[in-house]
Amino acid sequence: MAKGFAVSLLIFACAALALMPAAAENKMKYNGYSGGMMLHTGYVFGGVSTPQHAGTVVATEKMQGLPMGIGGAIRLNFGKYLRVGTEGYSTTLYYGQKGSYATIGWGGLLADCAFTKDRHTFFVGATVGGGAFRNLTLTEPMHHDWEVENNVSYRKYAFMAVTPFVGYEWAMTQKIHLALKLDYLLNVSNPQPDFITGPRLYIGFMFCRGQQNS
Repeated sequence: MAKGFAVSLLIFACAALALMPAAAENKMKYNGYSGGMMLHTGYVFGGVSTPQHAGTVVATEKMQGLPMGIGGAIRLNFGKYLRVGTEGYSTTLYYGQKGSYATIGWGGLLADCAFTKDRHTFFVGATVGGGAFRNLTLTEPMHHDWEVENNVSYRKYAFMAVTPFVGYEWAMTQKIHLALKLDYLLNVSNPQPDFITGPRLYIGFMFCRGQQNS
């Protein structure tokens, strides 16, 4: 079900992006920019973490829950609908009962199609880029600092990211927008069982200059 949601969102984003050239034929010119920071949470899940000790499985941990993260984006506005730019985020999920956690940092180039009416803007698009995944799994509680821990598993790997998204902005003032966004991070080059993915919900403020309303 979750994969179906991600695929549907990606198809929707690609369809909107495919319409951009036609939409941008009308006065395709630079008309301002927007940028800002956003916090996010959501619900993510992965496979299981199975640290090894002497060839045997020490523990099996489920990786699922509410992540917390922060990041930002900047977009240049062209024509009436097209916005292009870049964004980057970091997200962390704590799981299990012993302090295990997984962290993802990713970013890339984005493009979206924005439809503005009065103070309301709806947008859909996608980001293509890359990132790094880190997973620290503890099978025993950490009681003290500066001590060597037993049965600890650490993994790190890079991946190519494709992230479809949809969102909404409300113009609090001409220069400050309240932004909401829903996305789904996809690891398209290096799928791993412990990679955590799922829908993430973002909230933050965009600072705008010269953004055109219709």
